[in-house]
Amino acid sequence: MNDHQLINQDSGNTEWFTPPKIIEAARKALGGRIWLDPASCAKANDHIQAYEYFDKEDDGLSKLWEAETVWLNHPFGRGLNESWIDKLLYEYQFRFKESCNICFAATSEKWFRPLLAYPQCFLYGRTNYLGPDGIPVKGVTKGSVVTYLGPNTDRFVEAFSKLGCVKVAVYPYGHD
Repeated sequence: MNDHQLINQDSGNTEWFTPPKIIEAARKALGGRIWLDPASCAKANDHIQAYEYFDKEDDGLSKLWEAETVWLNHPFGRGLNESWIDKLLYEYQFRFKESCNICFAATSEKWFRPLLAYPQCFLYGRTNYLGPDGIPVKGVTKGSVVTYLGPNTDRFVEAFSKLGCVKVAVYPYGHD
């Protein structure tokens, strides 16, 4: 498989890092600091700069996300997306104040539907995630979206409006 096919499938490789301009926008949207990255690794945290992160061995799905702010670039793949998005929304109800989450703009997928109720930035163009070597992987075949959970929608809009189309309308969850 080509690299662009691997990033869109469950290749087993979950080390796809977010480009710095998106991280900088997320940091601004979150008030300047990322407290927790629950699906990360030491290398990714070099540019995320979260106070705390959980790596694969820590298993962020099994941990409490007790933090002020959360950045989430979860491992994409069949069977993974729903678990991570469910966990994000659950933890938001009880443990953290605000977050930004990047994922594919998979509007037809059941796991994506709950995110539609929150402010989102549909990123312009295709997001060329970085491989473990720090080099952008070209040829991604899907668009990406950043979803914001929290009370500071204006800050999110300001931080992301140059990177994509920001939607702030809220639709009731439960549409099929």
